[in-house]
Amino acid sequence: MKDRSLPLFYLREFFGLREFYLTGTRDRARSLSLLAEVAARCARCPLGAGRKKNVFGWGNPYARLMLVGEGPGREEDDLGKPFVGKSGALLTRLLSEIGLDRERDVYIANVVKCRPPENRDPSPGEISACFRFLKLQVEIISPDLLLCLGRFSARALLGLPTDDRGSLEPLRGKLHRSALGPGLIATYHPSYVSRNEAKPEVIAAARKDFAFAAAVMGWR
Repeated sequence: MKDRSLPLFYLREFFGLREFYLTGTRDRARSLSLLAEVAARCARCPLGAGRKKNVFGWGNPYARLMLVGEGPGREEDDLGKPFVGKSGALLTRLLSEIGLDRERDVYIANVVKCRPPENRDPSPGEISACFRFLKLQVEIISPDLLLCLGRFSARALLGLPTDDRGSLEPLRGKLHRSALGPGLIATYHPSYVSRNEAKPEVIAAARKDFAFAAAVMGWR
């Protein structure tokens, strides 16, 4: 079994937090909890100054499927949990339709852990400052597949420019290799689906993407 301990020197050098001490552990939940403590104190970009809560991640640290969104919105910033409110309810429903419980069967995170003002897209500098946290989350959890929720998340994890406003469509319906190692499938952000739920083709496309992820994982 891979040793997912996070040695002291690694965190100290990687994050520049020389006062932070972390004992080695093979417990993924404990490793994530300790990493979340670092994230909660992060001030490497301007987003940290405006956050209410750091939205680190949520779910099963042993999950084979990891969902990655863009960044927290207002409700997530208030509660410290990713994908709550109307978009969170829709995400819960899409997961249940492929037989998954969001609390038990998946792990959910975002590219950035603090809410960008007015829910704008994070800047390249903000992504660079925060991406190290996502990288370590993926390393600790070691999922088989990343399901990227939205164009921004998909492009960030494929190593593509995030300031490109191109359509998500060329990335959908394919199994990619992410820049962090695991396979990657791109789908719509739940907030986009929620805003367009009256359009049958949008919710149908989202369901198709989730079913594709389930098939890739061998669950269908």
